[in-house]
Amino acid sequence: MEDIYIGTPNAKQDEFLRCKKKYVAFGGARGGGKSWAVRCKAKLLAQRYPGIRMLLVRRTMPEIEANHLETLRLELAGTAVYRAEERRFVFGNGSVLQFGYCACDRDADRYQGAEYDVIFFDEATQLKEQWMRKLAACVRGVNGFPKRIYYTCNPGGPGHGYIKRLFIDRRYEPGENGGEYAFIPARVTDNGALLARQPEYIRQLEALPPKLRAAWLEGRWDVLAGQVFQEFTDDPAHYADRRWTHVIRPFDIPREWNVYRSYDFGYAKPFSCGWWAVDFDGCVYRILELYGCTGTPDEGVLWTPERQFAEIRRMEDEHPYLRGRTIRGVADPAIWDASRGESIYETALKHRLFFEKGDNRRIPGWMQLHYRMSFDGEGYPMLYVFENCRAFIRTVPGLSYSTTAPEDVDTGQEDHAADESRYFCMMRPIAPRERTEIRRGPGETGGGGAPPPGPNSADGENAKFYTKGLDKLCSRAII
Repeated sequence: MEDIYIGTPNAKQDEFLRCKKKYVAFGGARGGGKSWAVRCKAKLLAQRYPGIRMLLVRRTMPEIEANHLETLRLELAGTAVYRAEERRFVFGNGSVLQFGYCACDRDADRYQGAEYDVIFFDEATQLKEQWMRKLAACVRGVNGFPKRIYYTCNPGGPGHGYIKRLFIDRRYEPGENGGEYAFIPARVTDNGALLARQPEYIRQLEALPPKLRAAWLEGRWDVLAGQVFQEFTDDPAHYADRRWTHVIRPFDIPREWNVYRSYDFGYAKPFSCGWWAVDFDGCVYRILELYGCTGTPDEGVLWTPERQFAEIRRMEDEHPYLRGRTIRGVADPAIWDASRGESIYETALKHRLFFEKGDNRRIPGWMQLHYRMSFDGEGYPMLYVFENCRAFIRTVPGLSYSTTAPEDVDTGQEDHAADESRYFCMMRPIAPRERTEIRRGPGETGGGGAPPPGPNSADGENAKFYTKGLDKLCSRAII
């Protein structure tokens, strides 16, 4: 197979092409040259490893046609044959570059059983986490080819929280090895070729509304247009002083503080139970949670109400935050429905768990969360979240607005922890506070950088209570 002419990469693209980590994210802002880098990497891999199987995925096939196929048909003429009916390029050495799309759960299921050596998730933040996880399971095989996943991305979209956790915050779950992940930021200012051809593009980005400009020009991951709770901040630098952050380190709860329980039922979808402490100033702290998720986002553990309430009862009997306290509960009024036999609430009563019917008005509930998340002039909010409450921290910040009800949260998202949190906030409503913008220095971003808790941290200590039960590049030098 002949060498493939690829042109000259800029410095960031060159870094991407040379990176050998298993999981590599590239981009973080508009105009960084991501599409060129993906095509170049695929061509180099096809040349270096005869017979390698690669998959390039975007949300829709028209996006692939517009962003990649037209260009690749020209670039690979005489080198690879495009088989339109199969949506793939077949190279002379047997390497294959397959194209696919994923816009819904059914699309993700179509890849079950397929095997690839390399997957490119192009515009990964436009894909849901569960779709990327499903397709990532297709990266396997006993051959000697590298097994890698590449993500190109901009802030925003349904996969924002997942990509941010892995590559910006670098917070890893069990089974994820941080040493295998690399993020290579690229902005339009890194892409000299684009600026030479289209110098007005940077001015177009500068003219965007503030939040979009921050995300697409500056590559800010903590500012997201369309995000409901834009004020939510997770800043480990302030865990200790509790200023300009909502996430803080756990501490012992004074016996004099009242503790509350909020609950949202789920079976095929996750159930969520949160415990809240209230100090003498009325500030609330989410101190603990039990979240019924399999590990696949928005997939429930299929626990019956009986099992859920038995575990909640055990936690309240045994956990040092909860043991010996009188706990007032609030839940979705739907658990009182007895039209199909014993209500879910009747099951809760058998375990000595009492709930009040929550005020289920959605917009007022979301506004109460906004009021409590607002910072005062000194940087103190009226709502904090202990860093061990992973479900809240993972799901609530990424919620976006509905396209049909502009003031409401899109109900197709993983909103279970958010729902039970608004039930609780509606129990203790507060008046709006004067909103204060967070002032950041150049290059600063919020929400990231904290390492996972160690075995002696409060989170590790209490874990059992959470889930018991260049013109031409030498391909050998780059791949």
